[in-house]
Amino acid sequence: MDLFDHAMQESLQHEAPLADRMRPRMLDEIVGQDHIIGEGSLLRRAIQADRLFASIILYGPPGTGKTTLARVVSNITEAHFESLSAVLAGVADLRRVIAEATERRRLYRRRTILFIDEVHRWNKAQQDALLPHVETGLLTLIGATTHNPYFDVIKALVSRSRIFELHPLTEEDISILLKRALADPERGFGKRQVLLDENAHAHLIRMSGGDARNALNALELAVETTPPDKKSIIRISLDVAQESIQKRAVLYDKGDDAHYDTISAFIKSVRGSDPDAALYWLAKMLYAGEQPRFILRRLIVLAGEDIGLADPQALVVVNAAAQAFEYIGLPEGVFPIVEATLYLATAPKSNSAMAYFKALESIQTDGAGPVPIHLMDASRDAKGFGHGQGYDYPHSHDGHFTPQQYLPNDVVGSMFYEPSDQGYEAQVAERVLRWRKAQAKALKDLKEDKGKA
Repeated sequence: MDLFDHAMQESLQHEAPLADRMRPRMLDEIVGQDHIIGEGSLLRRAIQADRLFASIILYGPPGTGKTTLARVVSNITEAHFESLSAVLAGVADLRRVIAEATERRRLYRRRTILFIDEVHRWNKAQQDALLPHVETGLLTLIGATTHNPYFDVIKALVSRSRIFELHPLTEEDISILLKRALADPERGFGKRQVLLDENAHAHLIRMSGGDARNALNALELAVETTPPDKKSIIRISLDVAQESIQKRAVLYDKGDDAHYDTISAFIKSVRGSDPDAALYWLAKMLYAGEQPRFILRRLIVLAGEDIGLADPQALVVVNAAAQAFEYIGLPEGVFPIVEATLYLATAPKSNSAMAYFKALESIQTDGAGPVPIHLMDASRDAKGFGHGQGYDYPHSHDGHFTPQQYLPNDVVGSMFYEPSDQGYEAQVAERVLRWRKAQAKALKDLKEDKGKA
């Protein structure tokens, strides 16, 4: 590195965003994540002893310390530390790292630790190129990802790595980081007189969403854009804090766990008849930019699966909401979605439609029985084969019902459908019970008559 490069590096460090300047340099400076780097933890002991030989993957939402932890390793280890961003680097960059690591191991017996940020962004071929060198131990991988590695990192790489999940920082953690930035004279605002009002401090904490970078960026914007008063004090009021962070950062990646976890919470809240929770998760999804059609499709499924005949109107309501949304779109289209959500959340519940799978299991286990001859199509083979002979037309009887056999001989008497006692289905249950009793008696009498004959 020449003098010009050195000067540029110093300039970049001085002009770096506050969140980058305040990044912890040692383990003791890291705030939060005690479950993986707390005193006595396996990962902490491995880093402190410079015995990080096995590859690791750090998984968690933005601003929770994945890159920070990797940089701490680089400050402590005697191994050579390389860093790549999967967004910018490709196989050519990896080949260079591998060649240099091979030469370094051959000449100096020195290990190489490779940090890959956003490792999930590498495609399968790129991850495959890394695999053999992780397997042989030439490279010790530290991968960082906001996506679930069990879905977005190849299985072979996951099986050769230890997964550590980082959690969103607590409000107490964010508070510590904000106070540290205000007090640090070298990297923070310690040389300035910054007064952060208590309610502004609380607002920045709440609105950060557990993301340290988000909180520190908002603090920096507030400090740098607020002129000092006559006493040279930069006062950060609640109004300034609100302008700096604007709105809460919602963790919601449409292709990641937050997406599936949130829709799961929404569906379970509707199924569990909690309209307040259902509205909360609905608001989170729409606020974060979820596709309303996806939500409506899930509600249509729920109407059939979890409400069914307890309230047959549920399916009608949610289908009408879906059609209305196609006419209206957002933002006004939120109202039919809300109406459908509230209707389904407050409707009586029944999962009797799951009876289908009992019937399916019977067919899968024992095979499909033949259609009884009286139920066969009489329009084609009535004369030659007697198809349809003996069928008793229900509408010719009082109550439009007559008991007769409808199941194959081998499964006569099987009952797949179990009506619930909820809502409209309670009335259905009474009718079904009456019909089943009449049918069982008729089939019993028919069997006895055949036995006498």
